[in-house]
Amino acid sequence: MRDDTAEARPSGTRPTRRAVLATGVGLAGALWITGTAAGTAHAAMDSGTWDGSTSQNGWKVAPSAGSRIKTLRIEGSDVSVALWDGAVATVLLHVARRFHYEIHPLSSGDVTGHSTHRKVGAAFESNYLSGTALAIRPLLYPVGVKGGFFPDELIVLRDILADCEGAVRWGGDERGVVKESHFQIDVKPGSALLRKVAAKIDTWAVTPGAGAGAIDPFVPARRKAARALEHRQAA
Repeated sequence: MRDDTAEARPSGTRPTRRAVLATGVGLAGALWITGTAAGTAHAAMDSGTWDGSTSQNGWKVAPSAGSRIKTLRIEGSDVSVALWDGAVATVLLHVARRFHYEIHPLSSGDVTGHSTHRKVGAAFESNYLSGTALAIRPLLYPVGVKGGFFPDELIVLRDILADCEGAVRWGGDERGVVKESHFQIDVKPGSALLRKVAAKIDTWAVTPGAGAGAIDPFVPARRKAARALEHRQAA
């Protein structure tokens, strides 16, 4: 882990204020041109209001915290986040837990999940409405800003995604407007892949020496798997 304040970022990759402002100029026209496989029609494109009954990835919008949305603690931290319960939460909590252990310790306010606010900055942000996405340190990695991670942090991040085998998509891989704090479920309800990944993570939780905290993302075999998934998701 390292200090990843803006001042500490490597030259050439730091999201400067100028870059943020420049990005914002073109943002309005590109907000809804995002590339996840589950993209659907949205009637309120001009206003940036998501009025569908499902979010972009095909999951039902949850109007309020209820039987499917639960607030759960990210193990190893004091941070909690509201997510769609079950396999969705298992997988996204694994992402957040590894981020906490291996990229930067998480504190209160660093992670947001389910939301009932239908104003979104990009189509993929509608997935917060269904509790199937979370944002980790969104103030540090906002919509439209690229290059927020050091190379070694990116290796860890790619390894976390490889753990999820394509069931999770990273906002840094969006083909239009990026959001590097964003992680979402990228399969539809009933996905066998999602159940498989969640079962693997559950098994790690009861297996000594397995799972978050016991993974070396720099092992060649793991890097190879991570690069293969990156090629598929970021292409």
